[in-house]
Amino acid sequence: MKKLLCIALSLIALSPLASAKTLLNVDKAGVGIKGYDPVAFFTDKAAVKGSPANKSTSGGVTYHFASAEHKAIFDANPSKYEPQFGGFCAWAVSQGYTAGIDPEAFQIVDGRLLLQYSQGVRKDFNKDTAGNLKKADANWPNIVAKKGK
Repeated sequence: MKKLLCIALSLIALSPLASAKTLLNVDKAGVGIKGYDPVAFFTDKAAVKGSPANKSTSGGVTYHFASAEHKAIFDANPSKYEPQFGGFCAWAVSQGYTAGIDPEAFQIVDGRLLLQYSQGVRKDFNKDTAGNLKKADANWPNIVAKKGK
């Protein structure tokens, strides 16, 4: 019986769930996107500062919203509004590293919220949007494996 228990615990420890890492661009309080409203990027097509009075937590990140309505929209489908690549700069991830973001340098590509370090970096990313997004998608798991917790 002890042998079976040891084998079961070993399998659990080696499973992907036990070793899943995350890598999130959050401040000391766990707030993502520098407190900007993730829903507003989609609905207002603008970077809008959120309020701590309207907040939700998803995937270990606390998001602030400009309104209770935006909070409700997010709560109904968080994965639709969460930024890609843990909230890090998409261009940096496409190059194999992470970098901070400027919420004003956002873009929506194929329904995905991408944040960039700056508007100049966003311009560089968009020289080959599809190719850079493909590289970012391929690089992200390795970056998380190396730098994640």
